[in-house]
Amino acid sequence: MRLRLVLAMMGFTLLVLAVQNVPFAFYLAEVEQERLVTTLERDAFVLAGRLEDQLEAGTAATDPTAGELTAEYSAQSGARVVVVDADGVVVATSDADQSRVGVSYASRPELEAALEGRIASGERFSETLQVSLLYVAVPVQSGEGVLGAVRLSYPAQVVTDAASRQVWGLAAVAATTVLLAGLVAFVFASGVTRRLRLLQAATEQLARGDLAARADEGAGVPEVRSLAHSFNVMAERLATLIELQRAFASDASHQLRTPLTALRLRLDAARDLVDSDPDAAAERLAAADAELDRLGSLIDGLLTLSRAEAESAATGVHDAAAIARERVEQWLPLALEAGVDIRYEGPSSVPAFAVETAIEQIIDNYLDNALGVSPSGSEIVVRVEAGDRVTMHVLDEGPGLAPKHRERAFDRFWRGSSDGDGSGLGLAIVAQLARASGGSARLEARPGGGLDASVTLPAPPR
Repeated sequence: MRLRLVLAMMGFTLLVLAVQNVPFAFYLAEVEQERLVTTLERDAFVLAGRLEDQLEAGTAATDPTAGELTAEYSAQSGARVVVVDADGVVVATSDADQSRVGVSYASRPELEAALEGRIASGERFSETLQVSLLYVAVPVQSGEGVLGAVRLSYPAQVVTDAASRQVWGLAAVAATTVLLAGLVAFVFASGVTRRLRLLQAATEQLARGDLAARADEGAGVPEVRSLAHSFNVMAERLATLIELQRAFASDASHQLRTPLTALRLRLDAARDLVDSDPDAAAERLAAADAELDRLGSLIDGLLTLSRAEAESAATGVHDAAAIARERVEQWLPLALEAGVDIRYEGPSSVPAFAVETAIEQIIDNYLDNALGVSPSGSEIVVRVEAGDRVTMHVLDEGPGLAPKHRERAFDRFWRGSSDGDGSGLGLAIVAQLARASGGSARLEARPGGGLDASVTLPAPPR
């Protein structure tokens, strides 16, 4: 991945530079040619001014000053100089071979134009020199008359070489830029890939069974930090689920062992008595049947608790008051049979946040426990209080619980007395459902005797 990122960055940078610099290189070649032509025009007019007197006097061909001027300029600039008189005959040249002095150049297009009083510039192929020439020809004037012309020429390769030097300079800058882009991409990619390798190592560590493996969320680019956070959430959730499974297996094996052992003993005893004492055998079978009921209740409680602990559903808004009244109506017939009255206190409607069916299960567990300890003639009150948070109370007039027992009441399999018929999971389910709903459950002593079993849930904003 790191190599791909580096190559992608370098390739993109190279593409941008190519799009920018290729047209710029052609522009530089054009500018260089224009600059050279402008320089030649200026120098040609300077030479024309200095040769004006010789051309006007007709002594340019014999005066050594003209030859010296052309040779000096050629030596300094590298240009070839040709000076012709008004008839187009060469009177001075910068060539070492002076054999062309006296030869007519009137047929040369640029000199023909200059002798007509125009400035001529351009590029053409020289049959004499067998090279492409960049030339400038200017007239030598005196008043309205044309005394002759000066032509300066360079090999066109000079312009090409000058432009090439600038293009190579651009290429060097571009190459440096591409290398720097590659270096920056390498540093960036190294940081990203290092974090990804650390995340991969954490993933492999988790796959090997190390549930404590976590990724570093505090370093790296935002996308990597977000990925690390998601990994940690997943790892935490996975560890929680595995721990719940282990706890469930441990609790189930521990709590089911006793009723299964008791069930086996009762069945063995019934088998031994079925022939000799049928009534005693029937009694043992009835006890076994009761043990089966207890076993089924225990399994149901374990499954309910396991589902509550693994609950990840989002909470929703439910009417706690309406649910409380409905549960009171459902429990009232059973309570009246036991000589206990149940009534509701609170507003007609109280919205609260909770997971689905949590409020019903919490109230049912509280009422089941309260009804089991309430004496005949007593009263159970289900009260709902609205505020910043919603609180539901189930208040009974039973014997209550000691403070040390209230602290342990929400533990799994805890029972207030060893002779109770319950599984010891009801209040553990209540506590877990309250936590899953974003609330909490508690037990407090009720003033005047009895127990105040309550749960507090979040309330929607008003």
